[in-house]
Parts: sequence; C-alpha cells; structure tokens
Amino acid sequence: MVMDKSKKVNEYRDIIKGKIWLFPDNVDTDAISPGQYLDNLKATLEHTCETINEKFPSEVKDGDIIVAGKNFGCGSSRETAPTILREKGIVAIVAESFARIFYRSSCARGLPLLEIEGISKHFNLGDEIEINFPEAIVSNLTTGKKYVGKKIHPILLKLLKAGGLEKQLLKELKN
Repeated sequence: MVMDKSKKVNEYRDIIKGKIWLFPDNVDTDAISPGQYLDNLKATLEHTCETINEKFPSEVKDGDIIVAGKNFGCGSSRETAPTILREKGIVAIVAESFARIFYRSSCARGLPLLEIEGISKHFNLGDEIEINFPEAIVSNLTTGKKYVGKKIHPILLKLLKAGGLEKQLLKELKN
C-alpha cells in the first residue's frame, strides 16, 4: 500500500486544529480497512469506515480528526488501518482507549493518538477541536471546554515528530 507522500497535512505538529468525526466504542480494523478491498487502495479509500458512518468515505477532509470511545482499532489488527486513515487526511485520533497493536502501528506510521478517559461524551459530530500533543490537552473549540489526557511517552513523541518509524530509521542511518 503506497501513501501519497505529497500530503503536507500528515506532517506532525505539536498543536493541531480540525473538525471531528465522532466514532463509537470498539471500532475495529476491519471497518477501517475492509478485507474485500485490501488489494485495491482506491476501493479501500472509497469504503473505509462506511459501516460506522456512511458519509465518512466521501466527506472526510484533509486535517479532520477522529474522536472515539473505548477500544479503537480492535479486531484483526490490520496494519493497513492507520495508513488508510492517514491517506484519507485524518491527522490524529483522540479516544478513550486504543487496541494495543493499533496504537503501536499508528505510532510506527506517524499517526498521533491521544487517550482521554470519557472524551467521546464531550464532543458532537462536526465540533472543532484543538489538540496540544506534548501537554496532552484537548480543547473543544465549539464548547470552550478543555480536557487533559495521558501524555505521550517521550520516545513515541520523538517517533511521531520524525514522521514514523521508517523516517526515523532513515534519519538515524544518515547520521
């Protein structure tokens, strides 16, 4: 699966703002990266997350952010899932919790994730959000409320700033 390397939206920033997509608990990687389309990137992008929100594949925009409930990225642990979301323009996911393999795959691909207990109850579809990753602070710009989450480990933050594992390794090999 080849990502569009020209997308500047996928470059890490300490603070980001965007429109949110609200997802429920237990979003599995099969919904994000449907198995019947795995051999066709265009088809996968056209059907990603359609079982969660049928408008998502056609209406998601570069710079959008997912806010979700518990256990985001559970299921068969398809490693293509974070890549598909980044390709669709998702710049971050804030959830109550993440499946372990999805969390690791996302960090390796440079997709920032932030955990905040109960966060999905404080947002509505379309709300505007601001995320400060180093401080783990999320602001609902629509309501004006702020929430503090679990800070990203410094090693993982460094990996995200590098753009993911591949970019980090290439950078280290050049030095």
